[in-house]
Amino acid sequence: MIYTPIKSDSTRTAALLSGELQLVLDPPPQDLERLRAAAGVKVADGVENRVIFIGMDQGRNELKYSSVKGSNPFKDVRVRKALYHAVDIETLRTSVMRGLARPTGVMSPSPLGNFNDAELEKRLPFDLPRARTLMTQAGYPNGFEVTLDCPNNRYINDEKICIALAGMWSQIGVKVNVNAQPRALYFAKAEKLDISMYMLGWGGTITDAEVTLTPVLRSRGTNGVGYFNWGDYKNPKLDELAAASSVEPDRAKREQLIKAALREHNEQVHHIPLHRQVIPWAMRSNVEAVHRPDNWLEWCWVTVR
Repeated sequence: MIYTPIKSDSTRTAALLSGELQLVLDPPPQDLERLRAAAGVKVADGVENRVIFIGMDQGRNELKYSSVKGSNPFKDVRVRKALYHAVDIETLRTSVMRGLARPTGVMSPSPLGNFNDAELEKRLPFDLPRARTLMTQAGYPNGFEVTLDCPNNRYINDEKICIALAGMWSQIGVKVNVNAQPRALYFAKAEKLDISMYMLGWGGTITDAEVTLTPVLRSRGTNGVGYFNWGDYKNPKLDELAAASSVEPDRAKREQLIKAALREHNEQVHHIPLHRQVIPWAMRSNVEAVHRPDNWLEWCWVTVR
């Protein structure tokens, strides 16, 4: 037997090690060290076209799930920047993700687009003193309490990431209650904007920025525009740049519009980008498989010697 479906478990790992299986997609992260060290087995790591990020309710005047009454701290860019500065991305990469992550500072699923330059990819640095200063300047020197909704069976280590972030944000006084649920419950809740803070991943086959700018980063509107802007923020400058990039036929001009839109997003910290997922495939040493960035197996690209 050559193949097992995505979301495999340690039983399939054992079958691969014994030779009963030839190829396993997405083996459990905790099994990877054993697989990499096993004779007759190899692991192919591929960066997926998917960025994982945290969003915040910036639309309501009062958060639904927070200790703050009468105001919304996420409307203040200083609070959003403070949360960003408090993310120890290297700890997330090494300890939580076990290396299965490529940190990024841009809300783009793929690093392949020519608009993804070093400036946009650069993250705000992990800086707790700066984060605490920003919280004080925003009027929250002792922090506040808020609920973070996240799935527990959609992305790699999704619940673990949320729990780790809660620990990091506690260092600046923000007490985060993690509400992790199966994807069916989570998405039904989030799509109704019944959230104050949330995790989301975005990606697929297409690497162009349009697939993120219009559905995720623009203000919510008609015909699907901004549908996944679950933070419900409104940024007219970003909207204008993103809309113009959608119809600009000149490649060079379009690239500049895209970069300007992404810079505006980053300056306002409408989301906190974390990383692009790395998807491992494990296979017997006699198997060759092409690892696609959309995490799709093409049978015609698999050979067994």
